[in-house]
Amino acid sequence: MVAKWYTTNTGKSLDEFAKLARRIANQLPRGSTVLEVAPGPGYFCIELAKLGSYAIIGLDISHTFVEIASKKAAEAGVQVDFQQGNASSMPFTNDTFDFLLCRAAFKNFAQPVRALQEMSRVLKPGGRGLIIDLRKDASMESINHEVESMGLGTVNKVLTKLAFRTMLLKSAYTRPQFHQMLSQADFRNVDIQEAGIGFEISMTK
Repeated sequence: MVAKWYTTNTGKSLDEFAKLARRIANQLPRGSTVLEVAPGPGYFCIELAKLGSYAIIGLDISHTFVEIASKKAAEAGVQVDFQQGNASSMPFTNDTFDFLLCRAAFKNFAQPVRALQEMSRVLKPGGRGLIIDLRKDASMESINHEVESMGLGTVNKVLTKLAFRTMLLKSAYTRPQFHQMLSQADFRNVDIQEAGIGFEISMTK
């Protein structure tokens, strides 16, 4: 039920997924191998698949999300391999992917350091990762402004603001916490930038 509610809500921000996909596509050679960790309904993967001949895999712990995303990819007429699996124990060999994305999910991981180590392991040498997630110090004013721009109905606006206040901010991380966790993973370069109510964390293996 939660997966379906999330799918409906985030589906109203499809323009944001398409914009992110275009941005990433401009940085990736055709034929690149791409992994999205915790893709949920799969919107980013599907939008990226529309833009070029990439080998794209989405790995999500939720069987329901895998089913939803696979169905949406089929409806869109694109090839994306959605699989069920855990971010802290990925079912891939070392040095598999050119690019990796984890958007709006990292704060939910039970073993965040292990997940970062796995991200590094499955990236090819020189491969790049991008984590986009909420900042723990984001103000409720900025969050409310963000929610207002999502195009949600009245009830969903209230529920989404409540989720941010009672759950999401509590599980989000600060910049020092991210630095501390990233220091335990094998990345050559790390860059943490503030972006709206969140961080964009770029990592190079």
